[in-house]
Amino acid sequence: MDLLKMRSLMLKKLPFHLWACPRGPCSGRAWMSCGIHAFSPSTAQFTTTAKYSKNSTQPYTMIYRLPQIKLLRAVSRLKLLQTGITVFILPPVYYFYLQGDLSLFLVAYSTGIAGFAGVMLYTASYFFRRVVGMMYLDPSRTILKVSHLTFWGKRSDLFLPVSDVMTIADTGDATSETILRLKMYSSPKTFYFSTYYGSIVDLEGFEKVFGRLKS
Repeated sequence: MDLLKMRSLMLKKLPFHLWACPRGPCSGRAWMSCGIHAFSPSTAQFTTTAKYSKNSTQPYTMIYRLPQIKLLRAVSRLKLLQTGITVFILPPVYYFYLQGDLSLFLVAYSTGIAGFAGVMLYTASYFFRRVVGMMYLDPSRTILKVSHLTFWGKRSDLFLPVSDVMTIADTGDATSETILRLKMYSSPKTFYFSTYYGSIVDLEGFEKVFGRLKS
């Protein structure tokens, strides 16, 4: 059995939440002693996964929060309710149309409203899910916990190695911009946060992740 197959079999026996390490990619003998990196057979390189275990009991320190995230959560759930009500009334509308009690214009109008509500829901959800509500650092300051909304308006936490998070300078944004991007080296996915509307709770911790802010 060659080394590639042996490492692949060993990884299958590891718990999923151990397939990442804040110390950065390992290789060769270092991987054997670390034992918590994912191995990619397609690239024959060790890669660090972006997501950590959600069951971590470590106390995290808040470094950033967006007070308006509560409003976005309420709007997101309101759009779900509005879309549900709009879609719920369509079957009766079609029924009464088939019975000859409603005009074709009213049916087309109701269908158009339902379709528009669905498009608006998807558009709003696409944006809201990428807005960062809060960010935390673990005690060792090697893991960043990012809190954002799901499609249903609930909170979801993403755990990232600090070494995988781009600084503001690396993203190409200026620190004076209203909306900033949270990007990773290992993933094309982008989140958004704002130091203008949001507040930096721990400046030292924030600059540890995103680089020094200009005064």
